[in-house]
Amino acid sequence: MAWSFPDLLPFSVTLPLLLYSLFLILALSAAAFFLEFIRRIGCSHSIERTEASDAFFEDPNSLKKVRCPSIFDPAEKYISLIIPAYNEEDRLPGTLDETLNYLQQRSAADESFTFEVVIVDDGSSDRTSKAAFEYVKKYKIDNVRVLLLGRNHGKGEAIRKGMLHARGEILLMLDADGATKITDLEKLESQIQMFTKNAKTTDDVKIAVFGSRAHLEKQALSTRKWYRNFLMKGFHLVVLLTAGPGIRDTQCGFKMFTRSAARKLFPNLRLKRWCFDVELVYLSKHLGIPMAEVSVNWTEIPGSKVRFTSIIHMLFELVLIRVGYGLGIWKIYS
Repeated sequence: MAWSFPDLLPFSVTLPLLLYSLFLILALSAAAFFLEFIRRIGCSHSIERTEASDAFFEDPNSLKKVRCPSIFDPAEKYISLIIPAYNEEDRLPGTLDETLNYLQQRSAADESFTFEVVIVDDGSSDRTSKAAFEYVKKYKIDNVRVLLLGRNHGKGEAIRKGMLHARGEILLMLDADGATKITDLEKLESQIQMFTKNAKTTDDVKIAVFGSRAHLEKQALSTRKWYRNFLMKGFHLVVLLTAGPGIRDTQCGFKMFTRSAARKLFPNLRLKRWCFDVELVYLSKHLGIPMAEVSVNWTEIPGSKVRFTSIIHMLFELVLIRVGYGLGIWKIYS
């Protein structure tokens, strides 16, 4: 007598079994898709590391194209300031006015204080590039440069590109909204000088200095809505689990690096949008680059691009860091 599968198992058993099998297949498919996604990021990163750069800066005064230098070239300036900008036509001019006034004052008082400001237009759809080029016309392309990315990649990629084409001995990233006072760069600069005081140059000294708003946390907690505090607390916990302890405020957009540290960090950087800051902490630890955290003055500026969906994207990118590096899918090149 032949037995069929339904005769062997009652319906009450076969239905849960089928549902479990379907769930398992979907879960394995999702895991395979996720790992393939991470692998593809690693592959595209490897290609970008080995490709020769054909990027250039446009000079509106001479109408000529200026070849982009490389972070692996010798330094030509004392400091480079990298400003990522996406649809910042309203906020960027005020930041540039304050920044360039400060830099010119320091340069006038000290001839060795040479500088450049690199504005990276991350595919803006407004007149951000037009506003930026006005400052190239005014201050000349040796001091102010605009790098056009063509399409929107994300803040992390904009900063990475700017860093890879900067000429400074030390490199500072700062936001286009001017939330942190430019004079606070002296606080970060003093930390680097402490590490390099016994060295003739900063060429071989690797250090990353992170501006921090951690001292303002109590004030922020009292003014933000409860659900934003809940989301940020949860985010900080996941950051701690991903990158480990050491830096309390990974997301402040005010960070300084020696040229030697930038040469190690930014060619390795993979995340293009929100959590590249956390990846920088992770990479610094694994490359043995000393880190310092310095309190800075910070003001909430209207026009933030962070939304609820941004938090979800951040959490996803934190998982990418943990899985990508944890499973060895992403390699760290030293």
